[in-house]
Amino acid sequence: MNFIKVYFTLLLVFVSHSVFAQYTEVINSNRPGVSRSAFSVGTNVAQIEVGPYIIKEEHTPLKYDVSGFGVDFAARYGLLFEELEINIEGIYQNDTWTDNRGFLVEERKRSNFKNFAIGAKYLVYDPYKNAEDEKPNLYSYHANRSFKWSSLIPAVAVYAGANFDTKMNSYLPPGIEGFSPKVMIATQNNFSGGWVFVMNLIKDRIGTDFSEFQYILTLTHSFNPQWVIFAETQGIDSEYYADNLFRFGGAYLWSKDFQLDTALTLNTKDTPSVFSVNLGISYRLDFHKDKEMDNGNSKEDADNRKPKKKKKKKKKKDDVDFDDDGSI
Repeated sequence: MNFIKVYFTLLLVFVSHSVFAQYTEVINSNRPGVSRSAFSVGTNVAQIEVGPYIIKEEHTPLKYDVSGFGVDFAARYGLLFEELEINIEGIYQNDTWTDNRGFLVEERKRSNFKNFAIGAKYLVYDPYKNAEDEKPNLYSYHANRSFKWSSLIPAVAVYAGANFDTKMNSYLPPGIEGFSPKVMIATQNNFSGGWVFVMNLIKDRIGTDFSEFQYILTLTHSFNPQWVIFAETQGIDSEYYADNLFRFGGAYLWSKDFQLDTALTLNTKDTPSVFSVNLGISYRLDFHKDKEMDNGNSKEDADNRKPKKKKKKKKKKDDVDFDDDGSI
């Protein structure tokens, strides 16, 4: 039992050290799930997140179904500041749309980007930065696992980007094409015991006839530094499409720069019903270097703070040495 307590204490030390900065020693992926973390990948870190999937949809009232495959992807890069991240993300799908209303079954092949966006995310508030009360208690396992009221205050980031939609895209409402803005607020709470809660509020394709609002709520739990599970709900509301999607899955940290994940997506309606299985990978190229601080923590200041060695006084011939007890 003592070994288990020591293990979790060391784990909490590592996690606590990681959340005080944007950059972490291990990869910081938005996967599994589709929500976006409030934190960036860190300066000079390039990261790719890719998830191929299979999809099956059935619309009972309109008697059509969709089956196929696709891939969701994101490329992220930490630029200039620890709080700033630029990213490219999207979903490309290839499927067969089948109309079952008549005597003759009609099939139509489709392939295109369901969405493609370029944007930037900036962390505007980080409650974990320089938070003295968040430091782990090395002498109490239960104190580290107990609930802290300060953890209810989330980290907050804002996102601004632009969609680029192709003309005559069968996945989009009629008339949606070209450029349209997208904004998001992302919050993140890191609770004790390996629990993390992320919330996204998104306004998409602003200014079009089919502007869309989304919310995404994601709860993850890490059992140890390598394994994590998650549950997620996503609400979509627009004049063209509305849905409530649910996701469940997990991720495995293969190495500090490489993560594997899987997820299952479904809903509870038949207009249409949705079933999707996703496999994903996240990989980063880490060129991050810690910046030297100007508040007395630079290398020069550190050298100046080193105690100076006293010069040994040369003895003269007439000097007499005394031992500690005063004897000659």
